[in-house]
Amino acid sequence: MVEVRPTVYGKTAPSENEKAPKVNLPPISPKSYARSAQRLEPVIQIVTNRMTKPWCELWSTLIFRTSSDLLGEIINSFHFATELKIMSANSQILVVDDDPMSQRVISQYLERNRFRVRRATDGESGLAQLAHNSIDAVIADHVMPRLDGIALLKKMKEMAIDVPFIMVTGHGSIPCAVQVMQLGAADYLTKPVNPDALIAVLQKALQEREWRREVEHLRDEVGRQDYFCNIIQKSPAMKQVCKLVADLAETDSTVLIQGETGTGKEMIAKAIHMNSTRKDRPLVGFNCAALSETLLESELFGHEKGAFTGALKTRAGRFEQANGGTVFLDEVGDIPLATQVKLLRVLQEKEFERVGGNASIKVDVRIISATNKDLPQAIRDGKFREDLFYRLNVMLIQIPPLRERLEDLPPLAFHFLREYAKRCHKEVNDIEYDAMQLLSAHRWPGNVRELQNVIERSVLLEKSHVLSGKTTASCLPLGSRQEAFSFFKDMPYHEAKDALLDRFDRDYIAGFLKKHDGNILQASKEARMGYSNFYEKMKKHGISKWEFKSN
Repeated sequence: MVEVRPTVYGKTAPSENEKAPKVNLPPISPKSYARSAQRLEPVIQIVTNRMTKPWCELWSTLIFRTSSDLLGEIINSFHFATELKIMSANSQILVVDDDPMSQRVISQYLERNRFRVRRATDGESGLAQLAHNSIDAVIADHVMPRLDGIALLKKMKEMAIDVPFIMVTGHGSIPCAVQVMQLGAADYLTKPVNPDALIAVLQKALQEREWRREVEHLRDEVGRQDYFCNIIQKSPAMKQVCKLVADLAETDSTVLIQGETGTGKEMIAKAIHMNSTRKDRPLVGFNCAALSETLLESELFGHEKGAFTGALKTRAGRFEQANGGTVFLDEVGDIPLATQVKLLRVLQEKEFERVGGNASIKVDVRIISATNKDLPQAIRDGKFREDLFYRLNVMLIQIPPLRERLEDLPPLAFHFLREYAKRCHKEVNDIEYDAMQLLSAHRWPGNVRELQNVIERSVLLEKSHVLSGKTTASCLPLGSRQEAFSFFKDMPYHEAKDALLDRFDRDYIAGFLKKHDGNILQASKEARMGYSNFYEKMKKHGISKWEFKSN
């Protein structure tokens, strides 16, 4: 059991057996204390849950007398130091340097930050250490006898030793740095080494190594037990949804599926049907928001010849087509009130009349409905019938939005990457760590459907075999999250500017196409751009007019 001792401004908290220092503070009024306690209770919980008991009382008292800005800095330092110590306590670092002084300085600093350290004086003894010990990262000097740093890195690649490699040298040059990075080093530092920079580089390298391991795990998992009827369900929330789907599939109960746009409500409906006793009969789906009231009734219940202008022959509706199977009513919250009455009768009596007809038609169907609306609120607003709601809501499946089940995001991203790489004939087979960080930071208002579109666009635009952070950032909505801009800040000015302008171009073009229902001529006119220029930008950013067609 590793003891995690918080560090704040470079000072380490004492262990359980040490005493907290005595601090004389002026008295604080009960009213001020109560007000501070209410505001800072969550912060105190974060801190005290991670600290040893003697310090908890002191911290609680100090927090109440600390400005919010300073408090934020303290907490950030605390979080960073705690996470770093958790990582470092399990990591063993090999320091390879023929200079005893340099080796000792680097080793001591690593040890003070709770890393376990092994030492070697040249590349050959370093390889021997790698062969016989579990090493998590290598920090090596460039110029050494017998086997220098670059030769050591090449040998590690030949021997398939996949651990982060950080080069340090007192003879820094741009060609050398380029060569080392091309060989796959995590970073390149010059002597004298800045201790804080070294720890930051090492931490990032270890995080990326963990990410690569997770990628390999995801590749093994995708297509196996994390699938249920093509539904990826790595998160506990989606596993619970799929368990409920499996239970409901064995019954004939009416099901209401609620969830935001793009969460996969139709896939859940298909999963219920395909695992039910009705799987050999039709599943007939219909979007209730797509048509006017008259046409909606005709689509659902059918019509007789001559029932209205254009009704040249008798036509069976969706309920008749699905007889013996399942009807899936998507966007059921948008059904007009008059049609809701007829739908209620179908649910109660399993019979209806075609539009313009008198004969009652009996059907045997299971009804699954879905909506992204708040139906109880619609009832209060007089837009939805309460009796119909209770008929539809026999069993409720609530699909969580993607932002609340981020465990599903990496396997979903890899699933879509594989799908669109194959469809677009592109050899993009991996996702860069920075790209996945950007995807995880986004709020995903469009949920899985939005992620699917972002991955498809990124695959189309990516020029390498790995989906990069730069490409991914250019495909995310401009200004949707500040985290994307923190990615740009790490780029050189001109590179960041080009990436940001690409995002602006894509969102600008898409905005006008959406406004004009995918009509390129009208969109280019309003944007005051030439048609050919507008179309070229569409091609450059992988934008299709069909994405914006309403029908």
